[in-house]
Amino acid sequence: MVKERRSSTQTSVSYYRAGSAGSRLTPGDIPAGIIENARVLHVTGITPALSGDTMETIFAAIRRTRAAGVLVSFDVNHRSRLWDAGLTRPVYRELIASSDIVFAGVEEAALALDTSETSALLPTHDLAALGPSEVIIKRGAEGADAHIDGSAFHVDAVPVDVINTVGAGDAFVAGYLAERVRAASPESCLQMGASAGAFACTAAGDWESLPTREDVASLTRTNPVAR
Repeated sequence: MVKERRSSTQTSVSYYRAGSAGSRLTPGDIPAGIIENARVLHVTGITPALSGDTMETIFAAIRRTRAAGVLVSFDVNHRSRLWDAGLTRPVYRELIASSDIVFAGVEEAALALDTSETSALLPTHDLAALGPSEVIIKRGAEGADAHIDGSAFHVDAVPVDVINTVGAGDAFVAGYLAERVRAASPESCLQMGASAGAFACTAAGDWESLPTREDVASLTRTNPVAR
């Protein structure tokens, strides 16, 4: 990955995944027991786009996860440079149907549902109708909407001075799942997701600004210097 800070407001990110080690992943590369002993398997829409082997690996991992009674989490994380909508939609829909928890941006949800609707009217329950019990639509500065076990939820974005939004969506998912594996309430999961995503926007890096729980707590600290 090559990331260029083109200006104070624009960032360009280029990925070179063809022929990478990740593109050669096969089902046999997943060690026995690692999935079966997990609390959640998290996958994204990037991996199945890399090769036929990686796509089979994702679905093989999900089959093992379902058989073991472990939660499956899927973040659409669409990358248009890897494949087009015509190829992605059926794969995404199958992954959504096979998952317990689904995360998507507004445009990603519209892609999976094959609709042009990308406003706040886009219902999370349409994605939930495909199978998952928890659907979270990330709306950036507008927060996030969720459809969890038949109930609707919303969380506002946490206001911060935004330096760079790269990695904010991943941080949101990480924060949500960190609470989810602790059997926290939907409200707590969403708030941790929103807080983690906000913290990730406060630095110029990508993974460098992914927060710890202590970092998230610091968002409400009035003194910017911790001693």
